Order: sequence, then C-alpha cells, then structure tokens
Amino acid sequence: MPESTLSSCPSSSRLTAPIFLRILLLSGALLTSLATRTFALGQPSFVRFTPTKGSFVVADAHTTANLFVDSADWPGVLRAAKDLQADVNRVTGQTPSVTPDAAAPGANVIIIGTIGRSPLIDRLIANGTIDAKAITGQWEAFLTQVVEAPMPGVSSALIIAGSDKRGTIYGIYNLSEQIGVSPWYWWADVTPDHHAALYVQPGRYVQGSPSVKYRGIFLNDEAPDLTNWVAAKYGSAPESTNPPVPAGIANYGHDFYSRIFEALLRLRGNYLWPAMWNNAFNEDDPDNSRLADEYGVVMGTSHQEPMLRAQKEWDRRFYSTLGSWNYATQPTVLENFWREGVRRNRNFESIITVGLRGANDTEMAPGGPEANRALLETIVANQRTILSQEINPDVTRVPQTWCLYKEVLDFYNADMRVPDDVTLLWAEDNWGNVRRLPSASERTRSGGAGVYYHFDYHGGPRNYQWLNTSPIAKIWDQMSLAKQYGADRIWIVNVGHFKGYELPTEYFLSLAWDTNRWTGANTGEFTQLWAGREFGPAHAANIADIVSKYTQYNGRRKPELLAPNTYSLANYREAETVAADYQAITARAEALQAALPAEKRDAFYELVLFPTKASSLVNNLYVTAGKNALYARQGRASTGDLANATRALFQQDLDLMDYFNRTFAGGKWNHFMDQTHLGYLDWRDPATNSLRAIKLTDDLAVPVPATLGVAAEGAETAWPGVAGQPLLPGFDVFNQQTRTIDIFNRGQTPFAFTATPSARWLRVSQTQGTVEKDLRISVSIDWRRVPAGSAAGSITVTGAGSTVVVEATAFKPEVVTRKNLQGFVEGDGFVSIEPEHCTANLNAGASRWTRIEGYGRTLSGMRATGPVDVPAAVPGVDSACLEYRIYLFNTGAFDLAAIAAPTLNFMAGRPLRYAVSFDQETPQIVTLVPADYRAQNGNADWEASVRDNARTGHSSHTISQPGYHTLKLWMIDPGVVLQKLVVNTGNVKPTYLGPPESFRNIHDARGKP
Repeated sequence: MPESTLSSCPSSSRLTAPIFLRILLLSGALLTSLATRTFALGQPSFVRFTPTKGSFVVADAHTTANLFVDSADWPGVLRAAKDLQADVNRVTGQTPSVTPDAAAPGANVIIIGTIGRSPLIDRLIANGTIDAKAITGQWEAFLTQVVEAPMPGVSSALIIAGSDKRGTIYGIYNLSEQIGVSPWYWWADVTPDHHAALYVQPGRYVQGSPSVKYRGIFLNDEAPDLTNWVAAKYGSAPESTNPPVPAGIANYGHDFYSRIFEALLRLRGNYLWPAMWNNAFNEDDPDNSRLADEYGVVMGTSHQEPMLRAQKEWDRRFYSTLGSWNYATQPTVLENFWREGVRRNRNFESIITVGLRGANDTEMAPGGPEANRALLETIVANQRTILSQEINPDVTRVPQTWCLYKEVLDFYNADMRVPDDVTLLWAEDNWGNVRRLPSASERTRSGGAGVYYHFDYHGGPRNYQWLNTSPIAKIWDQMSLAKQYGADRIWIVNVGHFKGYELPTEYFLSLAWDTNRWTGANTGEFTQLWAGREFGPAHAANIADIVSKYTQYNGRRKPELLAPNTYSLANYREAETVAADYQAITARAEALQAALPAEKRDAFYELVLFPTKASSLVNNLYVTAGKNALYARQGRASTGDLANATRALFQQDLDLMDYFNRTFAGGKWNHFMDQTHLGYLDWRDPATNSLRAIKLTDDLAVPVPATLGVAAEGAETAWPGVAGQPLLPGFDVFNQQTRTIDIFNRGQTPFAFTATPSARWLRVSQTQGTVEKDLRISVSIDWRRVPAGSAAGSITVTGAGSTVVVEATAFKPEVVTRKNLQGFVEGDGFVSIEPEHCTANLNAGASRWTRIEGYGRTLSGMRATGPVDVPAAVPGVDSACLEYRIYLFNTGAFDLAAIAAPTLNFMAGRPLRYAVSFDQETPQIVTLVPADYRAQNGNADWEASVRDNARTGHSSHTISQPGYHTLKLWMIDPGVVLQKLVVNTGNVKPTYLGPPESFRNIHDARGKP
C-alpha cells in the first residue's frame, strides 16, 4: 500500500534535494547564496564588486590583474584568455594584459592553464600550492582558487586550472559570466552592467565532470532566416572547383562559425552539427574544421550524413551524373567518398555518424528492414573498416554514433545492431517527445546512448520554425527521463536558425551540464536567474513570468498550427481569454521596455518583447478571424468590422516582422524574421505570409432598419431567429460566475434597448442604453437574495421592436456551503481540476507523483515518477496515488477525461498507462499509449497529440449517491504527466484547453479553510 500521506499536493512533489554542483570549499571561502546573485546561472557566486578580507583583485582603481597563460597551452585556451581580457574591459573599461612569461607574470595575476599542458600549473600542483586531485584525469573539469604568494614575485593569484582544454576554457568563461558577461552578449546584444571594481572571494571552487559527455546543437532548417542573414552579412562562399563550391552559396565560413563556437563554449556545450541544407562545413571554408578544433568544439554531421561528409559534398560532385547516393549501386564511389572525408578530418576531434539514410531525410531504399537490413549491416562494417584504417586501428577508440531517426528506428526494432562501442542516438518524435530510451541491457553498452531533440522542425504534421515554442518545463520532463534511463553520452538539439531560441538552448545545455541542479520544481528559478543576469535583479521576476507565460502559451498550440476555431468562441470565454492573456503580458513587456536603461532595450526587445508581442498578434488575429465567422453566422452588422480588424492585425504582423529585420538594432539582424508563419494550407511553410488559409466575410447584406440580435454566453446561435429560448450557463454559489449577453445590431441604424431581470437576485451590468453595433452586458447573482436550492429567472432584452428572453438558473444548496466545503465541488455540469491541487499525495516506496511547474495547459503537471525499470504498479499494493475530494450533486455514469502530456511509450515493449477510481471501486487501467505505438506521420492519433501537445484518456464511472467522493489517480507506468482532470457530470462544453478549474476549498489538518 502507499506508505506516506501528505496533506497537499505541492509539498508532496519535492524531488530529492539536487546536487547543487560538485563543490569543495576550503577555509575562508565566502560564497553567498544563489538568491543574492544572478550572474552565474545555477552556480555559487564568488565575484563581488566591493573588497572583503583576502579577496583577489581582478580590477579596481589601482590594480588590474595580469592574465598568465602559457604559450604551450592549447590554442583554444589562449584564445579564451583573450576573451576574458575583453570581458574585463566590457565590465570595467580596463584592459588587463596577457602574458606568457611564467618567470614574471606580475604581482597580481590570474594564472590560467591546463594540467599536463601548462608547466606552471603542473609546478603549482607538484609543490602543493594547489590540490588538483579532484579534477586530474577528469573530463572537462576545472578548479578556481585564490592563492596568496603562490610563487616568488606574485603576491596574490587566482588560479584557473582545467583537467583538459575544455575544462580550462569553461573555467575561463565561468569567470566571465561571474563578472557579468552573458554568453549572449553578441548574439542577443546583452550589455553587462558597468562596475569599477571586481573581486574574487577567497576560497576554492571545484567543478567536476558534466552530467552528459557531449552537449551540442544542430543548425538545421536554417533557411530562410539564418542563411539569408549569413549571405547578407558575410556574402557568398568563394567559388571553387576543388573542392567544388558553386556560386551563390551563403558564406557559412570561419567568421560566422567563430561566433557560434564561442557562444557554444560559453554555454558549456562542446558539440556541433553544422548547417547543411545548402552548405558543406568542411569545404565551403577549409578553415572551419581547423578552427573548430582550435576552439575546442567537437564536430559531427547530421543524422543523415555519415562519415563526416555533408550531403552537399556529394551533390556537388556526383548528383548530375550519379544522382543521390545509393550504396547498392555505388558502393566503391561512396566508400572512397567517405574515406576522403575521414582522412581530411582525422586530426580533429569529431564524432563519426555511421549508417546510411537516403538524401534529403528520406529512407535509404524501399522495403524497410526486411529488404535492407543486411545491406545496412554491411555498410556499418565497411565504415568501421575505413575508420580503423584512417584514424585508429582500435576502432573502439574512435567516437561514433548511430542515430535512430525515423525509419532507422525500424531497423533497430527489427533487431539490427551495431557494435557496442557505437553510441545509440535515440531520436524523439521531432516534437519534443522521446520515442525510446535504453533498456537495462542497452545501458550496459560501452558506447552508451544519447538523444537527438528538437526546438524547430521542418516536416509533418506541420512545420514550426518561427519562434520559440518549447517551454523549458517540457525539456526538463523529457531530458530528465533520458538521463535517468542512461541516455547521457550525447545530447544534441536542433536549434533551427539559432537566434530566437536563446532561452531553451541555454536551458538544454545547462541541464546537460548538471542534471541534478535543475529539476521539475525549479524551472522558474532558472528563468528568473536568466532574466536577472541579462537585465538585472530589479525586474527579473517580472521578466521571467512574461517569458514563462509566452512560452507556455505557445507550447500548448504552436502559432503555425492555429486556426480561427482553435479556441472556443462560445464556451468558457476561452478564445477571448487566450487573446487577453497574451495582450496582458505584452502590455507588461512594453512597460518594462520603457523602464529599462537604454543600453538594455535591444536585448530586451529581441529576447522578451518581440516574441511576446508577435505571439500575441498572431493569436489575436486568429481569434478575431474566428469572431468574424461567428458574427457572420449570427448576422451581425459588425461582421465586416471583424474582417477589417483581422486584415489590420495581419498588416501589424507584417510591419512587426519588417521592423525587426530592417529597423531594430540598426538592421543588425535583418532576415531573422524572413520565416513565414501565416497562410499554412498543409505541412509546408507558405512562400509568403498571407491570409489565404482564412475565409473572411465582409459586410453582410443587412437590413437598413435597426434589428435586435441577442447571443447568450455559451451559444453560437443568436436570437430571435432560432427555436427555443437562450439559456445562460448555470450559476452556482461556489464558483459565483459572471456570465455575458451580447446585444447587437443586425441593421444599420442604432436602437435603444432595455435589459430587465425577472428576480431581485439577478443583476445586470446595464439595464438600458443604445446599441450601435455590439454591446455586451454582464449578468451576476446577488447570492444573499437567492432562495435555497435551485432557482430560475430570466433577463428580458427588448429593442428595435423585438424581445428576447434569456433564461438563467442559480444553484444554492443548503447541505454544503462555500465555508464548509472540503475539496472540489461540481458546478455547471462538471468538476475541472488542476492536478497539483490534490487533497493528498500518497507515495509508494520510491514511486511518486511529482509536480513539474509550468508544464501544463493552464497551470502545471503532475508526473508519475519511479526508479528505472520499475515494474508496472498495482493500485492498492505498490502504486503512488493522487487523491481529490470532490462533492457531487448529480448521479449517474460520468466520464473522466485525464488530459496528459503527449509522452510516448519510451520503454521498449511497454505501454504508458495510469489507473483511476472513485472511492472504493476497482481501479480502471487506462492506456494512453500502447506498447507497439508508432509515432510517425500517417498515425492520426500521434499527429493529433503533437498538434494539441496533449493526449486524453477517458474512463467511465457510476456515481450512485450525491455527496463527497474521492477521485484517485494511480501510477501504473512512469512518465505519465497529468495536465488537467475533468469529471463530466453532464454539461462539459467543447473547448481546446478544457473547462476552467472548479471552485475548491482545501482545509488544513484542523479542518480550517
């Protein structure tokens, strides 16, 4: 049975306390708490702007520390030291000198070096000045330590020592971030605050190896935005015949990539798949690969480009004569092609993609695994022979990966295997949902496993390439599962055109750096720290809330997937609430833009205001277009006004994109808003933005005289003209709703109206007035005057010679009241529940339901969490359980809809399930995703789940008695994330987000609300 009971869900959802960082602090260390600093995201802060006893002076009015780095150290370390020199200048206006002279580095010096590469660092270790045992031999580890008089002539030193070249580079950039230089200082125009002095607190800080070995990004779907920007800024790649580089190729050369390399390293990433739609990284600029290795960036090629050869390298040589590559017909040509690529890059640090797919992201050949498995196994074997001949006879020491993307996963499921030393790169479904993670036996493979993830996708059921639509809460959910199940050798994410995805990119890489630091409970902390670093602590909470909201809103329905009828125009005021929520955060962002210092405004515009405003515009456009269609059906005289308003919003969108491209920041980022996003008719992005997908209705042939029209909330029809009487959605004393009545003109001349309630307990916001086109009145209840039980009344609307009676009902039971209610209560024919608002959360051993803040359509998510490979739980035996106390007035057979995240069946051969019960009934097991589910185009269920970013499970329950009942949600399989629960007692209306949460009254242990 569940072993622990907690009185409220939020407190039960705490995860095991995270390992903050791998830190060792010696005596004298004065690292203040994270809450007092925002520069170093998730790291202890050791930089101050005023001196303390024993602190090291980086710069003040009298001293600027020299930077020592041995010329024998890695070139990338020397280069990063130059970046630190520039960063100190960016903050203080002073420029430290850089010296390679170990004999006289200066009295106050920052000593930078790599163990085994810097003789001075090695001497300091040998003589005991610094203790490097914690990082020696580790992958990408570093230490930072203040040391007094470490050597003759040096009175004080700050030591930055790395276990390897990237460890040292990360140590350098850690100091840069600590002093206030954002990794996005260039790509997002983030200006650091000026400080006249910088001090490092005394003590020792040690960072061990990262959680994920290779942490990278993929520049993909880079056209039109990034490619057009590169062409405008850097021109065309030099034409060449050997290697073949044709005319008109955007110059993705070393000037461009140096900016990418630096940003990637500042973000503590180390791996890159380069742009490949029309470019060849190694041949468009031969300096690219050399420079990547010099910087310390591990290069690879995409999931479809094996053996370090770009598809365009093949196309430029052979397409006109041989067509697309085909190993079955061109084995010798392909093997020679691969050998040349491997030989060309063998002295550089790379991960080799093995296997073979067809060109342009297609399957290798028809027939699937049955027809092609033997051929693909031969291909991998021959590729490894080439690697052993060209790079290392011990091929197991050559980093390799096999990406199980799309149809390649079918080969794996058909029992094709590659040698154990090859990393299995599991791909999610292109929409952020991991398709498969390693089993117990797969976790024993020496090559390990990883995940290929997406923030951008060009493909079905529809492209999403415009703005960030990836809430970091969802990233945590899926990638924390990846870490838990051993997929931690490689994490690489498709970042599209790169700019615009700053926050999710940094979060993805930060999570990969330390998966223990970031949890489902502190995504808001990350966002606030990020906002504080970029814009200062004064506005950090406000900015973080805006960014979190716009990404959550975009995550529930991507802008490219919107339609005029996405959100309900009639029920629960859903559409207008969505538009209003966007407009509210946009107004807040605009106010902040005006309040920030001038030097912060460009960064704020591109990181916060622009994406918020653009998202708001598009959502408002579709809601307005939806209202145009609704008004046309109702015969409103204002129908044409809504058509014109839609066109005006469309023009505002065009103007906003043009402003970003041509005016903002002096046109620095021209073309980054070339990506179309309006006018989709199928999965492909339209050639231009347009309203072609929206049918607008202009002015109706309305009668000249004034004509009354009345539309009650909850109905798409209007009166007079249809049978029956309009009925407002029910009122109840618990939710104390306010409803609306639209009084409108079907003619062209104004008219006077009256709205007369039939009972004293009915209130209307306006009882008379003049209607020109549209007027909305609100209806509420004076609950002091409502008789006990059920009451019925009406509002009589008269005008233009017509009368419409709008009926209303109010419910005020005596047996249960707002004050004595315990839990949720039924109202208007349903009970709607945010899953975190449980009455109790019952753990079962290590299995539990945990809260993921911000992961939900409207509030948060509750995730079923358990140990790796935990067997399917049995309710009442070993199943964690969420309980919800609810009061029902109706009886009968009710449907329970559990709206869940679109998580897939990531455990091989196992479905994704939960169980549900009321009171003591036998729990019903509901399968969200079957064991053999295939997440792919053509699966209508999968396509719907990714469009909706949700899937819904249903169960039927019979309630025989009114009163209190306990709804129980039981964990069966880990990974299920509940977003909303809706008990339909007879009147749930169609919506996208589900009904708003019902009234609840949660009591404490003493029974007090």
